[in-house]
Amino acid sequence: MMEVTGPVAKRILVTGGSGLVGRAIEKVVADGEGRPDEKWIFVSSRDADLTNAAETKALFEQHKPTHVIHLAAMVGGLFKNIRYNLDFWRRNVYINDNVLHMAYETGVQKVVSCLSTCIFPDKTTYPINESMVSISSPMHNPGVEVLTLLNSLLPCPQIHNGPPHSSNFGYSYAKRMIDIQNRGYFEQHGCRFTAVIPTNVFGPHDNFNIEDGHVLPGLIHKVYLAKQTGSALTIWGTGKPRRQFIYSLDLARLFLWVLREYDEVEPIILSVGEEEEVSIREAAEVIVEAMDFRGELVFDTTKADGQFKKTASNAKLRRYLPSFQFTPFRQAVKETCAWFSANYANARK
Repeated sequence: MMEVTGPVAKRILVTGGSGLVGRAIEKVVADGEGRPDEKWIFVSSRDADLTNAAETKALFEQHKPTHVIHLAAMVGGLFKNIRYNLDFWRRNVYINDNVLHMAYETGVQKVVSCLSTCIFPDKTTYPINESMVSISSPMHNPGVEVLTLLNSLLPCPQIHNGPPHSSNFGYSYAKRMIDIQNRGYFEQHGCRFTAVIPTNVFGPHDNFNIEDGHVLPGLIHKVYLAKQTGSALTIWGTGKPRRQFIYSLDLARLFLWVLREYDEVEPIILSVGEEEEVSIREAAEVIVEAMDFRGELVFDTTKADGQFKKTASNAKLRRYLPSFQFTPFRQAVKETCAWFSANYANARK
């Protein structure tokens, strides 16, 4: 909990406060982005099991938040998702429903939840953006008429217009439901619940577990170990899939803006530009350079690649914040590698 002096108008509860994005928000607030009328409360699974309705209620009654940044989730990389799709669905649905319903019941003024670009359909057009609508179909088909009507009623229709990639369908569908709930709470109760859709996030305090973490922190850990042992660096997959990476500290600054200024129920994509998209191979090469690894790179093509791309447009964000400066990818990777090396003993891995 971050103490403030003077009158407090906002009590901001951050669920998942000990994770990658939560720690980044905490740092940004502590480094001067916080305001005198804000009291920030960062909680983790040690404070409450958010899959449990009673514990969630007790947490809200204890802290009495006026605003919530909802980050808590069961998360993991490609291979963990493949193994535990059902668990990802069930745990995240419970967490999200409990948090949003308690926010409604206790009169929280605004909730900002965190989604992911993996929620968009696997088969779609690129770049992904918030304003995409379903493709028109012949109106003589009653089934198509119903689907078109339903899509028109959804807050962000494109994310519901087809199944997500099969590798992480449990997580993706659970996150999609936040969009449905936000619209429902707004239409039925007037709640100001919204969501952000970041691309691949990385930075200090990430989960650097090679088996279960996301691709970039997993690669950082692999490079660290390969350098220590003098062995080759083995990269799972072909290295061809492409991703847009956003530094956690940049995302944290954008979260503060969304909480304070963004008033739409429709989610907003928080991402670097399309031109910043890189392949996994290119990302690995940046890490190799940052950690001064001079060994061989080997691609294990027996491992799955996952979704080839999920290119997102940040045009809407740029309309709101045309001058926002993202940390250059190489610099952000270098800072993350330095943090991991310095904190290896205690880093999540």
